Amino acid sequence: MENLSIGVDIGGTKVLGGVVDQTGNILTTHREDTPKAGGAELTEVIIGVIQELLAQYPAKSVGISAAGFVSSDRQTMLATPNIAGWNGVNLKVEISREIDLPVVIENDANAAAWGEAVYGAGRGESELMMVTVGTGIGGGLVNNGALYRGAFGVAAEFGHMRVVPNGHLCGCGRLGCFEQYASGSALHRHLVEAIEKDPAGGASLLARGDGTIEGIKGHHITDAAREGDPIAVGAFNTTGDWLGAGIASLCVIVDPACVVIGGGVVEAGDLLMVPTRAAIEKYMPFNGKHPAPKVSVAELGNDAGLVGVADLARR
Repeated sequence: MENLSIGVDIGGTKVLGGVVDQTGNILTTHREDTPKAGGAELTEVIIGVIQELLAQYPAKSVGISAAGFVSSDRQTMLATPNIAGWNGVNLKVEISREIDLPVVIENDANAAAWGEAVYGAGRGESELMMVTVGTGIGGGLVNNGALYRGAFGVAAEFGHMRVVPNGHLCGCGRLGCFEQYASGSALHRHLVEAIEKDPAGGASLLARGDGTIEGIKGHHITDAAREGDPIAVGAFNTTGDWLGAGIASLCVIVDPACVVIGGGVVEAGDLLMVPTRAAIEKYMPFNGKHPAPKVSVAELGNDAGLVGVADLARR
């Protein structure tokens, strides 16, 4: 058990740590709830998770994965939209006071992209782009076999490229961002717009929840689409069309050999992937002349960030 590393994946509700070996296997995990107060309280929870794992395995490094902007030196959380009290916190310094091991901090989408590149759907690819489709859209890039982070550590924030002038308001404060049209939240919006146009056709969808628009959850849309509900299928087709169009545009900038699509919405399988692949082909500039990348579904699921950041910490 040489060169074990600890990965800690931090979300809005959970702090999940795991010991990861050099083959990407998770040997054990420990989970705690994310304190709503965030800040110093959350940092203490992370330290406790690491200490619990170190009591079981002699890991030699620690990687921390969290949503938000991470400084280029991989130490400071510059901005954390979903975690209170962490903006500007030098997390590496705070953790190193209690944990005498090398510590690396990384954005969660970057960590997931690295995990897929080394152990998942992108194995063997030195030029990879990952797009994570959840409530919003995240991204990660592997360039020439290395994680590409940009000058300030905030590269590959694909969800916030502008695709519609004066479009829907995004959580980042701007209008018309990609994630407002191609994410899980967008899927719900496309569905709602279709129901508003055809209330009678949407009645069965409303009945799957509590009878209200707000009561329709992602799994209701997926289940309905799998059963052939035309409005639900249409919402996936619209979302996939936007997603594929965005990926096609990104491909002429990044020119990846492989595009890995992950995130919770991908669990819908072909309902999303078929229209997405079709849209990539349809919207690819210089179609027929520009080489098309391989498009794959992420393999590591929710473990990608934990596994990826553990591997980044040992390098």
